[in-house]
Amino acid sequence: MQSHEVDYEVIGNDLQIVEIELDSGETVIAEAGAMNYMDDGVTFEAKMGDGSSPNEGMMGKLLSAGKRALTGESIFLTHFTNEGSGKKRVSFSAPYPGQIIPVDMSKHDGQFLCQKDAFLCAAKGTKVSIAFTKRLGVGFFGGEGFVLQKLKGDGMAFVHAGGTIISKELSGETIRVDTGCIVGFSGDIDYSIERAGNLKSMFFGGEGLFLATLRGTGRVYLQSLPFSRLCDRILAHAPSSGGSRKGEGSVLGGLGNLIGGN
Repeated sequence: MQSHEVDYEVIGNDLQIVEIELDSGETVIAEAGAMNYMDDGVTFEAKMGDGSSPNEGMMGKLLSAGKRALTGESIFLTHFTNEGSGKKRVSFSAPYPGQIIPVDMSKHDGQFLCQKDAFLCAAKGTKVSIAFTKRLGVGFFGGEGFVLQKLKGDGMAFVHAGGTIISKELSGETIRVDTGCIVGFSGDIDYSIERAGNLKSMFFGGEGLFLATLRGTGRVYLQSLPFSRLCDRILAHAPSSGGSRKGEGSVLGGLGNLIGGN
C-alpha cells in the first residue's frame, strides 16, 4: 500500500512536537496517547493494526498486536483521519523530553529500524512491526537493543529521541554503541549485539555487558540521553522509603533534610 503524502512541521527546540497537515481523506497513525491537539474535522479511532494491509484478517491483526506487545507498547494504534473539507492539522509529542526526527522512508530504501519505544507517528500505509537481533543467544542479554521496531513504507515517519541527536552516515564503516543510545538506522545497516570487552570491563566498566555493533552503508541516528539512563539517575537520587534523600553535596543535602523536617 502506498503511504499517504502528509506535510508536517516540527515545532520547538528541545521539547518538540510535530504538526501534521492532512488533506481531506488522509490519515496518520500514532502511538496511543501521543496526540496533543487537532482541528475540528479530524476524527480518530483506535485500531488493532497499522492499516497498511487493508485485506488483513483478524488472525493477522492479532499476530501484529502480539508482536507489538513484545515491545511494551499498546496493542492498538490510533488512526487520525481528516474527514472534513480542506486541510486540517493534528499534532503529536513524545512521552518524555527530547527531539523528533522526521524520516523520509523513500530515502531509506523503504525500511527503517528504531528502538522499541522510539516510534511516534507515521503516514498511513507505513507498516509497523518488530525485528530481533540476529544473534539471539546474545540478544537475550542485550537489554534495549534486543527488540527493535521495523518501519516499512514510502512515506513520512517520525521517531523521537532523548537529549542531543547525532546523525552519522556510514560508508562501509563499523561503530560500536551503547544499546540504549541507538535511535534508529536504515535497513541496509547490519546490526548485532556483541560482548563488551573482557570480563573485568563487562562487570566493572559501567557500560553494560553488551554493546551494539553497526556495520555497512547507510544513516544511523544516535541519542545522547536514553530515557532508561535518565530514569536510572532519577531513581538513584529519589527519596528512599524512609523519607531520606540524596543531595548533590552531602552537607547541603543534610541541611535540606533538616529544613524539610526529615
